[in-house]
Amino acid sequence: MLLRASSKEAAESGKETSGSTAPALSSQRLLWCHCYHHCPEDSTNNTCRTDGYCFTMVEEEGGVPVQTAGCLGLVGSEFQCRESGNSRQRRSLECCTDQDYCNRDLHPTLPPLKPPLYVDGKIHHMALLISVTVCSIILGGIIFFCYFRYKRQESRPRYSIGLEQDETYIPPGESLKDLIEQSQSSGSGSGLPLLVQRTIAKQIQMVKQIGKGRYGEVWMGRWRGEKVAVKVFFTTEEASWFRETEIYQTVLMRHENILGFIAADIKGTGSWTQLYLITDYHENGSLYDYLKSTTLDNKAMLRLAYSSVSGLCHLHTEIFGTQGKPAIAHRDLKSKNILVKRNGTCCIADLGLAVKFIR
Repeated sequence: MLLRASSKEAAESGKETSGSTAPALSSQRLLWCHCYHHCPEDSTNNTCRTDGYCFTMVEEEGGVPVQTAGCLGLVGSEFQCRESGNSRQRRSLECCTDQDYCNRDLHPTLPPLKPPLYVDGKIHHMALLISVTVCSIILGGIIFFCYFRYKRQESRPRYSIGLEQDETYIPPGESLKDLIEQSQSSGSGSGLPLLVQRTIAKQIQMVKQIGKGRYGEVWMGRWRGEKVAVKVFFTTEEASWFRETEIYQTVLMRHENILGFIAADIKGTGSWTQLYLITDYHENGSLYDYLKSTTLDNKAMLRLAYSSVSGLCHLHTEIFGTQGKPAIAHRDLKSKNILVKRNGTCCIADLGLAVKFIR
């Protein structure tokens, strides 16, 4: 207010006096200030002159307080010197006009940090509530999916038959040889009845693994004390299991030089499945292994060769009749797929790639 009053008096006196005295009066109204980080281009020795206020300001930049000093013009300086609580930055500004370089004695301090507003806490609680809700929905979906899958597996039909029922299909004391002879004399010659096959597969006891290939594993098992060979297919080889089972169950397929087929079945529960192909067991193994470990005379070699050719001839031969047999091509015949019996003859095995020739 003092600056405004002196300005009016200087203006009135300026009307009465000549123009030569006006500069002297205007020079008396200018205030010298110390400047720092806010100096005009024509300043010297960190000083400046103004018709308004000297100021000193401290503000926070990057978490560090920075002090600034300089001159403010008269126009608008009253608003700038007022404290404003709406500023986004932490800063403090102090002004003075009482004497030259008065802002050297000003030492403003940063205002204290403002506590977080209530709305921030409300947003935090809202975000927490939304997160808990979403997690609960996801967890509920997972539980529902697992329960639905469990119920679906429980509702699937079981491939195996209860052991109590199995005993009714095969009387005690019956051997595999007796069952096969009965099926050949009274049936179509295509193998044992389906229920009998499933009963045998159910009662098989695995003893030890004797081989492994691309299709699965071969185990030695026991059924009522008799040794059998169990070919366990991988679930990815279901087509190979189905093809080989179909070939073995062809009418009039049984021959002394073809591996004797006993049963085939799918065993498993809702979580796992095993494809079984049960055949006669020959402890001598394949012809490939037998020739590497056994010394043979001419008669033994001829017996092996003749029996192998006999089995292959039976495969290739087409038998005509009401229940005839089509010609079958093995397509994978080698010494590893020919087994040696205890009597020194051979039988052809591994019909997974075989095909029927149907006119």
